Order: sequence, then structure tokens, then C-alpha cells
Amino acid sequence: MATTLSVVVLASAGIGHAVVSSIESDIARVDAFRDMKNRPAAGHGMNVLLVGTDGRERLTAAERRDFHLGGAPCHCTDTMMIVHLSADRERASVVSLPRDSYAEVPARTDPRTGEPRAAHPVRLNAAYAEGGPNLTVSTVEHMTDLKIDHYVEVDFTSFMRTVDVLDGVRVCTPEPLKDSYTGLDLPAGTHRLTGGQALQYVRSRHADGASDLSRMRRQQRFLAALLERTTSSGVLLNPMRFRDVTRAVLGSVRADKGFGADELLDLGRAMRNFSPSSSEFTTVPIAEMAFPVKGIGSTLKWDEDKARRLFDALRADRPLAAPHRRPPADRTPTVEVAPREIRVQVLNGTTTKGLAGRVDRALAGLGFAVTGRPADAPVHDARRTVVEYDPRWDRSARSLSTALPGSELRAVPGQGPVLKVTAGTDFKDVRKVKVATPPSSDAPEVVKGDEVVCP
Repeated sequence: MATTLSVVVLASAGIGHAVVSSIESDIARVDAFRDMKNRPAAGHGMNVLLVGTDGRERLTAAERRDFHLGGAPCHCTDTMMIVHLSADRERASVVSLPRDSYAEVPARTDPRTGEPRAAHPVRLNAAYAEGGPNLTVSTVEHMTDLKIDHYVEVDFTSFMRTVDVLDGVRVCTPEPLKDSYTGLDLPAGTHRLTGGQALQYVRSRHADGASDLSRMRRQQRFLAALLERTTSSGVLLNPMRFRDVTRAVLGSVRADKGFGADELLDLGRAMRNFSPSSSEFTTVPIAEMAFPVKGIGSTLKWDEDKARRLFDALRADRPLAAPHRRPPADRTPTVEVAPREIRVQVLNGTTTKGLAGRVDRALAGLGFAVTGRPADAPVHDARRTVVEYDPRWDRSARSLSTALPGSELRAVPGQGPVLKVTAGTDFKDVRKVKVATPPSSDAPEVVKGDEVVCP
């Protein structure tokens, strides 16, 4: 989407059809709408499904090491947003769709085998792994009753290259953000992020008491900052330089066959005066933060009534912004699963006598369902506190880890519903957490782009 925005702004600057066509020809194409039937009726405006995947094949070994991108990609969607451009092209509404949303893949014919496949439940990001862009679009349309007009897919490589082409993007954070999993380490203040740092910023799930909802809010803030940088960057006013640097980026962007030069030029001409104040961001309303599904684990269940009203507004091309928006009452980190629903066994991995009991009592004080039977671990040289968990209870594990600052998450398939905390010498104290709750208003929690960029 960053690259798409850049090309749109280039078009609005008066660059000709030939230059845009030469750039557009470098975009890899996918048949995202192949053989789709019974699609929703078209609304007003344009809906673009923006998908971020975990593709990293084009990154160098040094980049993977520096930005903590080790391991094999899951070939699934790491980020998913619906970007709605109003019919008059004066407003962009961005709706984040949580990757772990409970979804139902519609019944279909498997293109590889020709065999019919029944509808079945999945986490939303698994639709891509099962059926690529085509099944992803079908699933989103089935869930939202919105017709998707275009599909744009960006992987880690294109994201990093785009940010670097713009000489970095500026973000502001009122509190330090540190996440050992992605390598993110930002003190409080204003920062100009390189492509790799920006990837750490938008991927981090452990930086600020991070549930996936917290991560999506950071992604929305970053997209607003990226829009501001794109529209003000002098790089876009030099056609030849822009063409050269953009070709390096477009090698890993994929889009549907209908998203071509003519569409980009039309958008560009319409969006000459587009700015962060013209954009608004929200997340699909959630009713249940830890909805269990047999064979899948914990998912996010949408609030059907509020979600329907949200997508009705997009279909009717209405603004989403609520008339009253208030900042959160406090800075207590939010978690996805209530402590009372998380069962915990505490072990002492050090030689400090009574440490397990101290951790057990502290977690109980926060409401966690501790066993009340702290014990010694088999080893006593643990430097770091570790939370071991069955992957089916990953949301519970992230919530518990938030209450144990600096702790390491370690997946143990087959462990079962009881999470195991091995206290290390780094343990200092627990941290109070609160459960993330959807806004009480019937209207979604919406922020405007100019409210989240740096002043």
C-alpha cells in the first residue's frame, strides 16, 4: 500500500501515463477474483484489501539477523486492512481486521484437486495459507458483505524498501517501546525509522503490553505517518529518480490484474489535496477476546451488530469518525485474556529461596488462577523468566507475559491449558494489566490521521 500511495501521488503531480505505465508493469499480478460467485453488491467508493504477508525470501542474511526475521515464513497474512476510498476521493477509511479473527471459509471447489470443500472455521490469517489471495478475498467478502474492488499484497521486503526510499518515516512514542522478539528498542520521543526499524515497529506484539489490538493501533499510526511522508517527500517530484527507486520496491508487490496505470492515474488526479486529515482509522469491533474453537484454539470473535454497522457505513460511503473521542483513562497495559481465566504453575529457576512463592502470590494478587503450589524447577541457573505454553493457549500466554515484564515466551506443544512460569534472576515484580474491551459506544473507536502523526 505504501508503494501504491507513492505511485498515486506521483500521478497527482502531473507525471505522464508512460512513466506510470512503466512502473505499473513491474507489479506482479495475481488473479484474486478468479471464479468468484455470489459476490456482495457493489457499494459507493472503492474498497482495497491490503494484505501484508511474512514473505522474507528477498531479504539478505544480514537483514534477517539484524531485524530478528529468523525462522521459516508461515506463508500467511501478518496484517490485513480494508482501505476504503470515498467516491469523491476526499477521504480514506482504514479498517484493520485482526489476524486471529474467527472466520468461516466459504464452501468452494479446490482448484488443485477439483474436489468440493465444505465451509469450515479458521483464524482469518489462515485463509491465505489455505487458498492464497483468492480465498482470502472470498473469506473477507463473506465476513463483511463488502465487495472488494482491488487486492494489494506487500511483503517484508517491499515494506522495508518503500520506507527507505522515502528516507525514513517519523513516529512519536510517549513511552519507551522495547521488544526482544523483534529487536525493537525505542526510547520515548520522536524517531525517524529506517525500513528495518519500521518493520520492527509494526510487527511488535510485546512492546507495550501488546495484544494484537495494540499492534494494529501502531500499524494505523504508522500508515498515517507514511501517508504524511509520502505526500510531502521531494523524491516523488523527480520522475526519473522515483521510477528507478520504485522499481526496486515493486519486485515484491503483488496486485490484482485490474489495478493498472489508468486506475492509478484516475486516483492520482482525484487525490491531489489528500493529506493525513483526510484519513480515518479503526479496528473491527470485538465482542469476545478469547473465543475458543475446537482444533484451532483461541480466536477473536467480532461484535456482529457493531461490525455490520461499520461495514454498512463503508458500503454507503459515510465517514466513520465518532462525534466524541476520549483518550484512555490510564496507561495500564491491556491484555486479550482476563487473568482469572489463565491457569498458572510457578517454578523457581534460581537459587533464591522462596522466589516461586513470591511470584505465585504476586500473580494471584493480579487475579491469575495460580495453582498455589509453587515449586523448584529442575535447573537453578535461569537468568530470564520464561513462560511455557501450549500454542493453543497463545493469547493467554501473551497476557501472562505482559504481567511479567521482560519474560520470554516458549511454545511447548501438548502442554495443555496450564501455563508454566519459571522465575529467573531477572524477575523484579509483576505489572498490573487490564483486559482490552471494545468501546461502549455503538460507534467504532475512530481516529483521524492528523491526530496520530507527530506534531
